[in-house]
Amino acid sequence: MTSKAAPRATSADEPEPAPKPEIALEDLPGIGSATAEKLRDAGYTDLMELAVASPGDVAEAAEIGVAIAQKIISEARRRADVGGFESGAAVLERRRRLGRVTSNSKALDELLGGGVETQAITEFSGEFGTGKTQIAHQIAVAVQLPAAQGGLEGEAVYIDTESTFRPERIVDMAKGMGLDPTATLERIHVARAFNSNHQMLLVQKAQELAREKPIRLLVVDSLTAHFRSEYVGRAELAPRQQLLNKHLHELLRFSDAYNAAIVVTNQVSSRPDILFGDPTRPIGGNIVAHAATYRIYLRKSKPPRRIARLIDSPNLPEGEAVFSLTTEGVRD
Repeated sequence: MTSKAAPRATSADEPEPAPKPEIALEDLPGIGSATAEKLRDAGYTDLMELAVASPGDVAEAAEIGVAIAQKIISEARRRADVGGFESGAAVLERRRRLGRVTSNSKALDELLGGGVETQAITEFSGEFGTGKTQIAHQIAVAVQLPAAQGGLEGEAVYIDTESTFRPERIVDMAKGMGLDPTATLERIHVARAFNSNHQMLLVQKAQELAREKPIRLLVVDSLTAHFRSEYVGRAELAPRQQLLNKHLHELLRFSDAYNAAIVVTNQVSSRPDILFGDPTRPIGGNIVAHAATYRIYLRKSKPPRRIARLIDSPNLPEGEAVFSLTTEGVRD
């Protein structure tokens, strides 16, 4: 069995390196066939996924002791060559290979530095009717476009927590982008999440699907709805935030493993103590704020216009963009 990684570009005089043999979980010391099967069922299918896991999670998934899980993870890190340092120039070169998905609005794409980035979480928050779900639908269509047109020639997973996915809108948007509506719908894999635990489980199911299909986008619409309704009151705040933090890190792990873009929508709450300015703020507190790579806050303008404001990014300046929601989808 050979590695599934894409071959490294070489010059005409440089021979193509032989692919490294893929190491199965059973090849690691301390992992038998039964333990390997439990790990795969929990979403740990290769060395990299195991190498970046926590000992507690591995111990729980495989039903083994934490000390044994730590030894397994250490060996996975050694064989996967995880944890070394690299130069900033190497990081820059690797980032140039990241993909971006168009939102179908030039202004919104420019606000995001060229589109929705892979290996990152992009959060769209705002009040009802500001276009969060419409943007999620649009990006699920756009990811199927060729790279020259702003897509990734991939497929999308759509985790629907509020029963807001509408295939009719996908049909409208596909026609507006010159795509076949039936084929476009076939490449969007939708699952309804009925509670927060089911929502987290669906991310593991998405990993299984991504091993069979070119999944380049994972949408969670919305991220916090179930957590907000199930964990009520200050006494439940800490366990809610812990689970939400775990969920976000599983999404990040998915994005890294499959070079996929993660798009989440988020609700807002009102602060009655704010007398001037916008009293709303996204749900999730610092947990979501730290985990989301790019945070876009949406608000209404004169129909059909919407205003998007970039409120947080590791490398982009704050700014605003105006776009429209039409029958064919997101437009400038």
